Amino acid sequence: MVETLKAENLTKTYGEKKLFENLDFTINEHDRIGLIGTNGSGKSSLLNTISGIDSDVTGQIITSKAYRIGYLKQHPKLPENMTVLDAVFSGNQSVFQVIRHYEDALNNYSNHPDNKEFEKAYLDAEAHMNEKDAWNAESRVKTVLNQLKVTNLNQKVGTMSGGQQKRVGLAQVLIQSPDLLLLDEPTNHLDFDSIEWLEQYLAKYKGSLVVVTHDRYFLNQVVNHIWELSFGGLYEYPGNYQTYVAKKAELISEQQYASHKEQQLYKQELKWMKTGAKARSTKQNARIERFNDLQDKVKEGPNIEENVDISMGQQRLGKKVIEIKNVDLKVADKTILKDFSMLIQNQQRIGISGENGAGKSTFLNMIAGLCPIESGTIEIGETVKLGYYTQQMEPIPDDKRVISYLTDVGQNVVDQDGNKISVTNLLEQFLFPKFMHGTLIRKLSGGEKRRLYLLKLLMEQPNVLLLDEPTNNLDIGTLTVLEDYIKHFNGTTITVSHDRYFLDKVADQLLIFDGNAKIERYTGVFTDYLSNKRETKQNNNKIKNKKSLISNKTKIDSKQKTKLTYAERLEWDKIETKIDHNEQQINEVKSEMQKNGSNYDKLADLQKQLYELNHESENLISRWEYLSQFVD
Repeated sequence: MVETLKAENLTKTYGEKKLFENLDFTINEHDRIGLIGTNGSGKSSLLNTISGIDSDVTGQIITSKAYRIGYLKQHPKLPENMTVLDAVFSGNQSVFQVIRHYEDALNNYSNHPDNKEFEKAYLDAEAHMNEKDAWNAESRVKTVLNQLKVTNLNQKVGTMSGGQQKRVGLAQVLIQSPDLLLLDEPTNHLDFDSIEWLEQYLAKYKGSLVVVTHDRYFLNQVVNHIWELSFGGLYEYPGNYQTYVAKKAELISEQQYASHKEQQLYKQELKWMKTGAKARSTKQNARIERFNDLQDKVKEGPNIEENVDISMGQQRLGKKVIEIKNVDLKVADKTILKDFSMLIQNQQRIGISGENGAGKSTFLNMIAGLCPIESGTIEIGETVKLGYYTQQMEPIPDDKRVISYLTDVGQNVVDQDGNKISVTNLLEQFLFPKFMHGTLIRKLSGGEKRRLYLLKLLMEQPNVLLLDEPTNNLDIGTLTVLEDYIKHFNGTTITVSHDRYFLDKVADQLLIFDGNAKIERYTGVFTDYLSNKRETKQNNNKIKNKKSLISNKTKIDSKQKTKLTYAERLEWDKIETKIDHNEQQINEVKSEMQKNGSNYDKLADLQKQLYELNHESENLISRWEYLSQFVD
């Protein structure tokens, strides 16, 4: 039987705002739907409605009684006094209920083996365990948690960070394998290894999927439909994100109000999607790409401000921006930096990614003067004016209106050409239509408040911009505006993010935090780095397999071969010297990489040398192991 979910005439009002009205749609078996829209458009509310937890909605959801829905909220609520493993099994999903029922029945039957009712209940519970394949549930949960980098299964949920709890919630909802999986920002707080694993997991998932996410590469890999929620209407596009961009470009070109500029934005975004990361990895290409505005509305929707250029003027920035010299930094007992040096210069686009908890946000706090260092120096240029977009947003007064919050900064700002831009125009460019300008801030969604906070920060016209995980809170439309801003920004940007698409567009120099003060430096775009990392891992696996084959062959050959040939003897006499010389070269290259922390062109050459030397070292050691067996 083909399982579907139908919605008829769904309408949801939040205060004075109508989030969506008279929505009709069907979710078919195996549908992979990406739900997009600006913050505050009602995406999470629509997921709440589909899941059945929001009853304050008119219209109806039609499914069979057996239809099962699993829902990962943006901020899942888990029992704080339970361990990770117990919290996962505390869900009300059927497989977890079966396990708990079996444990109770087993306990009763063990204590009262002569009780016929307990015996029958135990046998029934055992049959349900077989029927639901619940025996392997614990093993599957542990596997999923491990892939999501949750390793301490006995840790109390209440002691975990919000990001760690989100991963536990994701594991809980994945393990139940429902007919329909609803995921609200599942990639938030995941590193790139976990995101890649999740993409592969969902590719094999047998049920249907509706996902809300800002991660455009994730959308491109996972979904086969895009639904855009816009001003109360739902607009459906078949295909993945790249196909959506192409369809949207065609749609915009058909609209009478669409400008030539809007058409060009979509065409260039489509070109970006079609071009492989390798082809766009040079600094020039990384900086000349033009980005689309995803918030241009379809024919039935209201017009959105067409001009997304927000090239605000900045105070002149000198060549030397930030110089970090021989810095040691610890937080509690965790070492973040060890003898770290780096020169950050004007107009650099630096991206920071890596392991969760490795100190990426702490690094930004250090630059902003919010985190003291143990030793070394940090020199901030005299002309630097910092703007810091933090994960923890500053308090925003709820009783103020949107436009008043910004006019506290100024009535207008000046762009790079000296032209004044009014607060009203800025609000529209940041996807706040005119009817929202007088709205009280308390009526905004969490995402809309984040967007307003970002706009205020940019209105202060910094010339050095620090961004800490901006994609965790901002919608795709706002991210494209921010990407466009950074493209025209005359200052320096340092961005912490796990969003591959966003990093590809805003950074061409990378710091990868691997933990324990180990920091890789890379010149190029983020997807190139991931590709090279994957290739290196594959090569290392090949080397291991080759060494294993050589070892096995050696065992066979050693039964026949008893001593070195004359040529092998000459080779043996020199091989240890070659190994020592190779190690010396490796150390010299690593030392040069430390000395040239700000010279990314030279770092790229040094990275290549280091890879070749490491490969040569593997070959020399393998050869030494073989020859050593026949030395007299």
